[in-house]
Amino acid sequence: MLAGLINAAHITGRDFKKMKVILNGAGAAGIACIELIKSYGLPHENVIALDRTGVIYEGRTEEMNQWKSAHAVKTDARTLADAIKGADVFIGLSAKGALSPDMLKLMAPKPIIFAMANPDPEIDPEEARKVRPDAIIATGRSDYPNQVNNVMGFPYIFRGALDVRASTINDEMKLAAVQAIATLAREPVPDEVSAAYSGRKMHYGYEYIIPSPFDPRLIYTVPPAVAQAAMTSGVARKPIIDMQHYKQELAARLNPTANSMNLIFERVTANPKTIIFAEGEEETIIRTASLWYRNGYGTPILVGKEKQIHEAMRKIGIAEDEGIRIENAAVSKRVDAYIKFLYGKLQRKGFLYRDCARMVKNDRDIFAACMLACGDGDALISGLTRSYNTTLENIRRVIEPRPKAMVFGLSLVVSGGRTVFISDTSVNQIPTPQELADIAFQTAKKVQRMGHVPRVAFVSFANFGNPMYEKAQRIRDAVAFLNEREVDFEYDGEMCADVALNPDRMKLYPFCRLTGPANVLIMPALHSANISSKLLQELGGGSVIGPILCGLEKSVQILQMGASVPEILNLAAFAAIYADAAPEKIQPNSSSKKRVGA
Repeated sequence: MLAGLINAAHITGRDFKKMKVILNGAGAAGIACIELIKSYGLPHENVIALDRTGVIYEGRTEEMNQWKSAHAVKTDARTLADAIKGADVFIGLSAKGALSPDMLKLMAPKPIIFAMANPDPEIDPEEARKVRPDAIIATGRSDYPNQVNNVMGFPYIFRGALDVRASTINDEMKLAAVQAIATLAREPVPDEVSAAYSGRKMHYGYEYIIPSPFDPRLIYTVPPAVAQAAMTSGVARKPIIDMQHYKQELAARLNPTANSMNLIFERVTANPKTIIFAEGEEETIIRTASLWYRNGYGTPILVGKEKQIHEAMRKIGIAEDEGIRIENAAVSKRVDAYIKFLYGKLQRKGFLYRDCARMVKNDRDIFAACMLACGDGDALISGLTRSYNTTLENIRRVIEPRPKAMVFGLSLVVSGGRTVFISDTSVNQIPTPQELADIAFQTAKKVQRMGHVPRVAFVSFANFGNPMYEKAQRIRDAVAFLNEREVDFEYDGEMCADVALNPDRMKLYPFCRLTGPANVLIMPALHSANISSKLLQELGGGSVIGPILCGLEKSVQILQMGASVPEILNLAAFAAIYADAAPEKIQPNSSSKKRVGA
């Protein structure tokens, strides 16, 4: 309640310490609210409390006790109708219908109403809006905006208190939780929260003064604040040494990909990058760009029309001075240089100068790719509103593959405490044996850079020639190609997916060169790879990151259409770390054999 009240005061331009507050329902919850409000700084005389008997005033003797007496004030008001005149805030912890429309009319301009009786509030929000359309209204109901739900507080307060072995829960810890919740409401809202409310868009304002109970950020926002307050106030018996690591551990409890991504984001923070977002007018992209800047990952550049982007930013509560740059081909000072660059690449491929000018000025992917190619950014993100193939085709007109490298998509599957990499999930329809060997080599090197020891399995419907079908020969040939190279990772195949991943099944083939379950699966074709990764993504039981685009000269990542903010942020992080990574050296076939694990 207090977190919402702080934000409601901020939104309506009130000085918190000067507000007149009426609290109806001076039971245990009501008195706890009064005490916390006063701890935050509201003067004693600014709060009038009422119970069934009426106003709790100095000198009252009927139905009084020590807890009520502590909050008695000097006032001539005896009823709610008397007390509410000119009040800024009504807090209800009482019963249905306790606040009438006529009473609501008597309140100050832009009144703040917390009607928290359940299941029916003190006044229905629809009824309140008819008489006071200028009101901020909160209830305990999930079917109305601004739900005041204790699940935003108590689990996380106890989590922080237990993790530092606090000897008590004091006001400092409660107020730290209050401030953390209030501050979180002012941040852009994650897509998964909107999805929980049937896609309702939320941003800081009259109908969003406190976070949703479904907000996954609460677990790594509130407990650290509580834990820190416990340490500062001297009641922590087991202080947390590395608070950042603690936050990462908390995030991993709800998000299985968090641990896999922590190292990636740490590397980005240490070496921030400028990311070009080709679809800069999209709300999801703007939210991601804001997070990219706020988290210290670097500078986001949004490609699009400045007016539309600023309108979208205002709509979702992001300030125009957020550190986000905007580039528009229609007004860019660099557009002529980009056209000249593109014409130099395409003039012998059937394109006239005017064709290149048209593409740069009218196609956001082409314009953004030219920016990247000409050094005006470190990495590029696109694909939110276009198909993967269309986006890749446009970008490859500008950005070419690295010499002798395969362009392919690498997906990460995090499930049951395991991380498995799948290639190629996005580009090559039916790779040749040579191409499969190249994909395996490049994938293993990517996996090593992420801190994993690759164990590569060439996956098929057959296990080491059983059955000996012609369709599986391409997979056997890919293994043979890799046998001719010097590599520093384990690999084997062809094998079924269950043999590759299940150690008990693998024991049936004691000659298998893998020393443990595979963590890299090289799929036989695009259809099998793409279907497998998307089935895992949709059926649940794990999380899928990617596909991560590999093999281009510049760092480019292409989104799945309709990707969420966390998914875009993850791919942007990979784009950033690949921006200055040395390319893998493709080993030619040779007579020298070094089959690790053989």
